[in-house]
Amino acid sequence: MKLALIGAGRIGKVHAQAIDRHPDVTLAAVADYHSEAAEALASTYGCRVLSADAVFETPDIDAVLIASSTPTHADYLERAARAGKAILCEKPIALDLARTREALQVLQAHPVTCALGFNRRHDPQFVALKRAVSEGRIGSLEMLTIISRDPAPPPAEYIGASGGLFRDMMIHDFDMARWLLDEPIAHVHAEGSCLIDPAIGEAGDIDTAMVTLTTGSGRLCHIGNSRRACYGYDQRIEAFGSAGMLQAQNESETRLRFTGEPGQVEEKPKWFFLERYAEAYRREIDDFVNAWRERRAPLAGARDGLEALRLAEAAERSLREGRRIALDSIH
Repeated sequence: MKLALIGAGRIGKVHAQAIDRHPDVTLAAVADYHSEAAEALASTYGCRVLSADAVFETPDIDAVLIASSTPTHADYLERAARAGKAILCEKPIALDLARTREALQVLQAHPVTCALGFNRRHDPQFVALKRAVSEGRIGSLEMLTIISRDPAPPPAEYIGASGGLFRDMMIHDFDMARWLLDEPIAHVHAEGSCLIDPAIGEAGDIDTAMVTLTTGSGRLCHIGNSRRACYGYDQRIEAFGSAGMLQAQNESETRLRFTGEPGQVEEKPKWFFLERYAEAYRREIDDFVNAWRERRAPLAGARDGLEALRLAEAAERSLREGRRIALDSIH
């Protein structure tokens, strides 16, 4: 596969590294509105710099990885589909449901392999937990708990363009909930506060949230998010069922634990998503290439992006209105 990367910022660099390490993918070109960033990344990996327009017009480029700013995702996704190129798009496709549905309509009219960047579905621990739940190791799944806490809040100026905590941060957890519950979610109830940075509240967002999801059969999922964890990137999942419990724990550099007279001491979790999910990003590329080659659906696709966004919309409405929201009311 010859792949062009659109977006040479922080997440673009993560993808470029994963692409470079894949034996069946060639990073053919980099495009970015900031030419200096594109040139620097292209120089690192020995590929050419193209404009975004040229990416879609170049016939020997098989696929496009969209890692540009969020407002550009839907437009680039549609252009790639119309050009017949496979797509791996960072989340979200768009910040609103109407624009997301428009993009899905273009994909329906121009079918291509299209994966969405829900990288956590590719994390080895989470994959093992999903497999164990599916195989019935804990009997019937009854309760799911997802914890996701960033090491430090983003700058307040980031908040305005991010779409807010539910669309920007918890969107990954909504996707994990859907994937692990494997059953339609019926109701959403959200609570949130601004406890960490007053500037985030002034920007109209929250930095601390708890959401409860309820499926049609009554299964419960609790999601807890915080924009600050002084000890590092806190990423844990617990699945509780009729025959036991499964837990996915934080990753540290060596998983080393010291035991002595003072007690037990373990290393802090890895600091942020770049370190914590490095292997997940590599596996995400692998799944994308194999889906394209085998003409099958990727592990996370555009429809998953739409459904996670519906949950984010429901959570936002629940917080605003102070009540439980039926998901079928979110269109």
